[in-house]
Amino acid sequence: MRNLKLIIKREYLARVKNKAFVLMTFLSPLILVGMIVLIAYLVNLNSNEQRVVAINDESEQFVGDFNDSDDVRFIDLSSIDLEAAKTIVKEQEYFGLLYIPKFQNNTVPDIQFFAKEAPAFGFLSQVEKTIGDKLTNQQLLARGIDVNLIEASQTKVEIGIQNFSGEKTSKMSTYVKMIFGGAAGYLLMMFIIIYGNMVMRSVIEEKTNRIIEIIISSVKPIHLMLGKILGTSLAGITQFVIWVILGGVMLSLVSIIAGVDIGEVHGPQQQAMEQISDNELQQLVIDIAKLPMLLLLVSFLVYFIGGYFLYSAIYAAIGAAVDNETDTQQFMLPVILPLMLGIYVGFFAVIENPHGVVSTVFSMVPLTSPIVMLMRIPFGVAWWELALSIGILILTIAGVVWIAAKIYRVGILMYGKKPGYKDLYKWLKY
Repeated sequence: MRNLKLIIKREYLARVKNKAFVLMTFLSPLILVGMIVLIAYLVNLNSNEQRVVAINDESEQFVGDFNDSDDVRFIDLSSIDLEAAKTIVKEQEYFGLLYIPKFQNNTVPDIQFFAKEAPAFGFLSQVEKTIGDKLTNQQLLARGIDVNLIEASQTKVEIGIQNFSGEKTSKMSTYVKMIFGGAAGYLLMMFIIIYGNMVMRSVIEEKTNRIIEIIISSVKPIHLMLGKILGTSLAGITQFVIWVILGGVMLSLVSIIAGVDIGEVHGPQQQAMEQISDNELQQLVIDIAKLPMLLLLVSFLVYFIGGYFLYSAIYAAIGAAVDNETDTQQFMLPVILPLMLGIYVGFFAVIENPHGVVSTVFSMVPLTSPIVMLMRIPFGVAWWELALSIGILILTIAGVVWIAAKIYRVGILMYGKKPGYKDLYKWLKY
């Protein structure tokens, strides 16, 4: 046990004192914050640009129905022919030209929008809605139907959602749960890949430098492997804590100094937010407050440690089996596939039916449970399902560590041979 502590300390100090590690620890939050601020600035800059759209309305019915907004300004070119209007639009570099021909036999004409680039879907939908509403009202009036009476008769219905115990929820609650669960699952996957690769490179580096031959003479291979995994995980946790603290501080400072409102939304997103009623917004805040944040945080730590141990043992075994990173490619696909499968199952099966067979099964399979179960927790998971999933994960970790230790014990001293899956199977019998 004393040797294990020494190895953990050595691996931890070797990581945190590494110049590249220190540089990326303090540089990564700066880059990330810079990208967020830049994206927010560009979005605001793009939203502040008012586009000019010309209208050539030969039917003389719709020009007055298009109102200017912060994003679009309409100008009337109906007094000239279409070709002249096109020339003006191109010379003045307007955003586009909306052409509405004359009506023939009361049929809808072939309306065209001329532009250098295709317009946004939201803008085009709004134009179609404006013209369609006008034509619909005309058809109703032609049939002697009072349009004002129809509009006055329209009733907006809001369906409330609550469970049988009387607890209310909002229509947006599913998206809130998806965001929190998806962020936790995706973050866990990135940690496993980043720090698992760090363990593998550490093993390959010591094996290549022949340092491992000296170390292995006084330390058991399994202690060496566990020490690398634990030391690297502690270094990763240290780096993550620094990222969170520095990122939060820098994001606040840069947002204040640069005057960029990162939370501000424009365009279709803003319209969507405006359509949410005050009651729905209040209920949405209540839904966020009802999320099992403590359980989600504790589960994240448990599954982070469990998933990291599981995959780091596999990464360590791969590092011991090869001589350089190039040779690891043949073994990486079976490692990455379960992680990607967990993400896809989470974003498709869990969101659609968090308590369905697919979601439940993959939240129990140890290679995918750290991701899928984290995505299920915001939707509510029975305690026995969570306990069973963690229990299976712990038993699998013990088995995988035992297998990885046997591969590590043999492979760490093998040089000059590119092993295959048959070789790894033989090493398990030694």
